[in-house]
Amino acid sequence: MSNSKQKVIITAALTGAVTPRGYQIPETPEQIAEDAYACWKAGAAVVHLHMRDDNGFGAMDAKKFKKTIELIRAHEDCDVIINCTSSGAAHPTDEERMQHFKEIDEIEMGSYDAGTFNWMPNVVFMNSPQFLEQLGQLYIDRGIKPEIEIFDSGMLGITEFYVKKGKLPSPCHYQFVLGVPGGMPATVENLLYLKNHIPEGSTWSAFGVGAGHLPIMFATLALGGNIRVGLEDNVVYGKDAEGNKIMATNVMLVERAVKAVKLYGKQVATPAEAREILGIREK
Repeated sequence: MSNSKQKVIITAALTGAVTPRGYQIPETPEQIAEDAYACWKAGAAVVHLHMRDDNGFGAMDAKKFKKTIELIRAHEDCDVIINCTSSGAAHPTDEERMQHFKEIDEIEMGSYDAGTFNWMPNVVFMNSPQFLEQLGQLYIDRGIKPEIEIFDSGMLGITEFYVKKGKLPSPCHYQFVLGVPGGMPATVENLLYLKNHIPEGSTWSAFGVGAGHLPIMFATLALGGNIRVGLEDNVVYGKDAEGNKIMATNVMLVERAVKAVKLYGKQVATPAEAREILGIREK
């Protein structure tokens, strides 16, 4: 592979569990798989998957994960990296959060939310020490690359604790999640702090929620990171000449990220290059 420092991995987070219906969010396995394929064709090396139930709410449904992944892989030319959430419903049990990772061999990456915090205004996002230890060991056993979600700076210390305990493989891949109510605001100052406090040799990516989307994307490019886009985090593309909101699609957001990477003078990583950068063995 050519100079990896010139390669930028684009992740497309297609659905999420929190954003309500009414936008252009894919919900069924068929819709999610088709969006995944379209985003891969547009330049995404990774697709981050959530499932929704029949009423449009987030669901940790192993059968739907399996069906969605099968539909993606039915496109024989599609080598996109499959990244699945471990936290995609309102009140799942620890076992429900891990079941799809135990059953589905094709999952290459999984989210690892490195701590509990108050997701304001009325939700406690639970990630107990016991769950994090079990999830980290499961990822090691299954050969799944953890994507360590950092919502606040203290989660860096939690991650280091489990690395030292042998419950997380290293070097780690960090995802800085900025702008969630109750977490760190989506500022360049906070992004720089997090980037400067991860171990040498780590890889990292970042995104800002909502209005923080573009500032964090551009700052991430300037700081040498990878970027995540998608309707899980941001449903507005911009405004038209009259000041009206332009609602986004996942493909629109990926295409803009590709253009930003190229304008910055870097190259968009292919899935094969992303696997090499992240240390993932293709399944």
